[in-house]
Formats: sequence, C-alpha cells, structure tokens
Amino acid sequence: MCNMKHKRVLVTGSGTGLGRGIALEFARRGAVVAVHYSQSSAGAEATVQEIVAAGGKAAAFKADFKEVAPLQGLARETVAFLGGLDVLVNNAGITMNRPFEKTTVEQFDTLYAVNVRAPYFLSQALVPELEKAKGVIINIASIHAFQAYIEHTVYAGTRGAIVTFTRNLALELAPRGIRVVGLAPGAVPIPSHFKSTPEVDMEQAIREFGKGIPCGFAGTPRDIGNVAAFLASEDARYLLGQTLIVDGGTTAMMHFGEEFKQPMGSQFGQGYVPGV
Repeated sequence: MCNMKHKRVLVTGSGTGLGRGIALEFARRGAVVAVHYSQSSAGAEATVQEIVAAGGKAAAFKADFKEVAPLQGLARETVAFLGGLDVLVNNAGITMNRPFEKTTVEQFDTLYAVNVRAPYFLSQALVPELEKAKGVIINIASIHAFQAYIEHTVYAGTRGAIVTFTRNLALELAPRGIRVVGLAPGAVPIPSHFKSTPEVDMEQAIREFGKGIPCGFAGTPRDIGNVAAFLASEDARYLLGQTLIVDGGTTAMMHFGEEFKQPMGSQFGQGYVPGV
C-alpha cells in the first residue's frame, strides 16, 4: 500500500484539483502534509480540515508562485511545521489555451514563472532538507509534454520543460541520495475546467469525455495521488529520472481526424493568467 507513515510531505498547489487529491492520498497513507496554495485559501483549509478530521496532521501555507521571493518563505515555513522534509511534490501549475498569434509576453512569462521557474527554485531551496532525509522530488508534468494539441504552445512548452528538468535534476541529485521522478497525468477533469461553461452538467460531461479514453473513463485526482504515493515509496526506489505517464491509455492511441483545424470552444486560464 506504499505506506507513508510519518513521512513529511509538501504538495504545492494542493488547495484544489490534482494537488488536493495528491495531498489527501499521502495523508490517508500516514504522511504529515503541508498544503500549499496561492489563491484558493478556502480549498486549502478544506483540505487541511479533511485530513485532520480523519486523524492526520496538516497545515496550509500561502505563496505566490509568480514571484521568486515567496518560495524561500514557503520552504522555511513548511520545514518548520514538518520538522524536515521527505517528499516534495511540485504540482502547482496554471494552464491556458490561446492561439499562437494572440499570446502576449505577459501571458507567456506568467505560465513559465509558475510552471517552470517556481518548481526549479523551490526544489533548490529544499535540497538541504531532502538530502538529510534521502528524500524524493516528484514533478507533475502533463501528457501535453508528449502530444500536441491546438492553442497549447505555451502550456505544453512548460510541461515539456518539466520533463527535461526532471531527467537532468535526477542525474545531478542522485549522488546526494535524492531521487527525482516525474508524473504526467492525462485527462483528469476538475471543477475549474468548467469555469467557461457553467451551464454544462459536469458529471455528464465527464462521463461522455471518458468514452474517448481507452480505459473507458476519465481519471480522478485520487488516481494521480495513488501513483504519486507509489513514486515516493521504497517500492519505486529503482525508478529515477523518468516521467511516468498516467493517462488511461490516451497517448497509446493513434488519432485521426480534423479536430485540430477548429478553434477550441473552452477558455482555460481564467482568474490565473492576465488577459484571459
């Protein structure tokens, strides 16, 4: 069951969505969890309350990943709460779909700051603690790093950067006893994906969407949490530098069709990316 009892874990971006699912799964397996958020304070507190109500230990910490300075503060505060660090899950990220010719410099810089620069320098700040614990860094990427989709030139670039970062950082930190791995989720619908289409029945839409995935259903945050817990465990001790794709078979399937010729109907990034 990949026991995480007494492990000290920081999950970034864990107030909502995938991060919340990952944080809850680590807590279910016995870990003490630092829940990071940038905007979703209510979600982070709800995550903490759920962990505590189940007999676990957790606390919420705020840090704006658009800037570098808050990363240092987050590192200090979470280590003080946890008493060290065994596992860092670099999950926090923002998405955006935007036609290539309409993408602004500010939008580009925002996604790279949050999705690439933040995990880079947060990992750097926490290396001393992870080295003491012979710990694990798990970088959350996306299948967008491996397959193309329209209007995702910026987002996909950040996810590809994380895959490459994972491979190189793993090589550099392995001699110091720190294991670095990646996890690339496929389709895992969360409420924020439906912000631009509030009239849609979310549960029905998810069921219909799942029919196009080889396994027959869309993934859930808990599915990703289960794999993250495995990657952090001794059961995965021989896995290093690789990014594990967890997508229900999506990237195993060969696609044909002309969907790429039509603009996307949904707009991701609302509330997070300037001008969206």
